[in-house]
Amino acid sequence: MASVQQLKSRIRSVNSTKQVTRAMQLVAASKMRRAVDRAVSSHNYVYAARELFIYLSYICHTSGHPLFRRRDVKQRLLVVISSDTGLAGAYNSNILRRYLAELKHDKELGITTDTLAVGRKVARFATRLDGNNVVGTYERLTDDLSSPEFGSLVDTILDGYKAKKYDAVDILYTKFNSSILQEVDLHHLLPMGYVEDAEVKGVDVAKYIKFEPRPGEVLDFVADRLVRADIVHFLSESLASEHSMRMMAMKSATDNATSLSDDLTLAMNKERQAAITQELSEISAGVEAVM
Repeated sequence: MASVQQLKSRIRSVNSTKQVTRAMQLVAASKMRRAVDRAVSSHNYVYAARELFIYLSYICHTSGHPLFRRRDVKQRLLVVISSDTGLAGAYNSNILRRYLAELKHDKELGITTDTLAVGRKVARFATRLDGNNVVGTYERLTDDLSSPEFGSLVDTILDGYKAKKYDAVDILYTKFNSSILQEVDLHHLLPMGYVEDAEVKGVDVAKYIKFEPRPGEVLDFVADRLVRADIVHFLSESLASEHSMRMMAMKSATDNATSLSDDLTLAMNKERQAAITQELSEISAGVEAVM
């Protein structure tokens, strides 16, 4: 059994750790609220944009457009979004596990996969795994459309597909469902308009759309912008999921520290009581011996 002084030292250490995890929990909660507000605010726009993709592919000839042209997939670009830092529960491990599954699936089908890594964790993992197929890494990337890093990311995706370097572009990210439920999701970004999203199915916003002057000209003008909006949405959802999972992880760590501190305090009190009882017994024995 540890001594009272040793137990006191452990209690101070645990309480110090609890203060840190509690502070990190509060910071993550504050960041999560801002990230969630930004992600939720883009939902309606993004879903309307996806409906527009689908609608445009039906009403005008999109087979000749570079972003709508479908090809047999022999080379795929996989954009993987992770965090730059740890202490976010299973956030990064879930992404990396799905990433490995996608690489294995492509290998079985004979598809060559290039990786565009967003976030320090996946960037380091993908570089160690197969650095030759990592075409770009981005750290501390935000969903700010005006940032040069975001522009570089989008240009890499669009230019690679338009130049026929890639036959498909997919984004692997963490979808934010609620503060306690997030899940890894794969979204088919390019080619556009050929996969109907279950979340926008039935919205039917296209019936309210009028094109001026012609759908084809509208398509040329808005296609790139709508792809950018889609990417911003995925970055926002990933950021909201990251902060949410970090908040829950830090809350769990704080609760565990509280429980451990209580157990150590109880053990210390028992040890102190045992020491006092032993001293009283020794004093009583001494008195009896004198008498």
